[in-house]
Amino acid sequence: MMPVGTYRYLPLERVHFGRPAAQVLAEEASQRGATRVFVVSSRTLNRTTSAVSGATAGLRDKLVGLFDACVEHVPRDAVMALAGAMREARPDLVVTIGGGTAIDTVKVALACLAQDVRTAAAMDAIRVRVDAAGQPQVPQIPAPPCRQIAVPTTLSAAEFSDLAGCTDSLSGSKHHVTANGIGPASVILDPAITLHTPSQLWLSTGIRAIDHAVESVCSVDAQAMTDATCLHGLALLVAALRRHREDPADHAARLDCQLGVWLCASGVNRVRYGASHGIGHVLGGALGVPHGITSCVLLPAVMRYNLGVTAPAQRAVARALGHEGADAAGLVSALIHDLGLPTRLRELDIGPAQFETLAQLALENQWVRANPRRIDRAQQVVDILQSAW
Repeated sequence: MMPVGTYRYLPLERVHFGRPAAQVLAEEASQRGATRVFVVSSRTLNRTTSAVSGATAGLRDKLVGLFDACVEHVPRDAVMALAGAMREARPDLVVTIGGGTAIDTVKVALACLAQDVRTAAAMDAIRVRVDAAGQPQVPQIPAPPCRQIAVPTTLSAAEFSDLAGCTDSLSGSKHHVTANGIGPASVILDPAITLHTPSQLWLSTGIRAIDHAVESVCSVDAQAMTDATCLHGLALLVAALRRHREDPADHAARLDCQLGVWLCASGVNRVRYGASHGIGHVLGGALGVPHGITSCVLLPAVMRYNLGVTAPAQRAVARALGHEGADAAGLVSALIHDLGLPTRLRELDIGPAQFETLAQLALENQWVRANPRRIDRAQQVVDILQSAW
C-alpha cells in the first residue's frame, strides 16, 4: 500500500555545533538585531558554575533579565513566574542555557505570553486535551512575542521541538503545550558547556533520546524521513554514550551524543509516540521521576509489549544497534544496565500498589492512546507496569 503522511518542518533556522556558545550567541544576537536579551537557566548551573556568565559575556550590554528558578517537570507556578518576569522585561530574544526543564519552561511561558495567560488555572486554555476516542485536541495559539535560542546542557532533545510538558501540581497531571514558534529558532551544541552536567543526568537523558528514536521508528505514523534520521541517530548516539561512559572528559564523544540526539529528535511532535513516553509523563507528573529515568525503566517493557505489531521496526532498531536479528528490547535494556542506570520500577520505590492510579492517569495521555498496540483500558497499562517492575 502506498504510504500517506506529512512531515512538518519546524521554524528552526540554524543548528550550530562544535563552536563555543559565547561566540555563537554574540553572533546570533547581532544577526537578529536583538537589543533586549533575557536569559533563562537552572539555579545550579547559574549559581555554582561560570557556564551562564561565560556564555553570555558578549551580550552584557544587551541583557535585560535573568531567570534561574526553573523547576523539574515544569510546574505551572514556575511558568507563571517566568512569564511575569518576561512580561516586565519586554525582551526581543530569549537565551536558554540548560536542559529540558529550562527549555520547556520557556516554551510554555512564550505560549502564555502569546495567549495572555496570567494565572496557573488559566493555563487549561492552552493545553492539549485528549477526546474520548484518544485524539488530541490542540488549541490554536498566536505567535509568541519573541523567539528563543537554546544552548542545551543535557540530551533531552527539548531544543528540537515545539512541544513542551507542563505539570498541574494540583492534579499531578502532566500536560502538553504546543504552538508554532515556541521552540528555539537556533540551537547551539557546545560540548564544553556540558561538562558541568552530572553524569547520570547526561546518560539518562541520552536514553530519553533513544526513546525518541525507537518510538518514532515504531510509531503508527512512521515514515521515511524519521526512519532515516532516527536509525542513523541511534547508531551514533549509542556508540557515543558508551565512549562517554569510559571517558566523560572526551569532548568529541559529547558532541557525537549531541549530534545523535539531533537526529533522534526528528520525530518529536511530527509522529505520534507510544506508551513509553506517555506512561513516563505520568511517572514524572505524579511521582517526580526524571524523564530520562522513566525511559530507562519503561522503554524495554513497552517494546516487548508492542513487539507483535512492531516486529519489522524493532528489527530495524536492532540492525541500527549493530546486532542484526537480535532482540531489540534486550539490546536497549543491556545498554541501560551497562551505563549504570536503573532498569526496573522497583529500583525507584514504585510498586504494584500504585499501578492502578498511574494507569488511570495514563489513559488521559495522548501518547498512551496512540501506542502502536492499542491501549484503551487501565489494565493494559498495569500489565506494562508489572512487566517493568
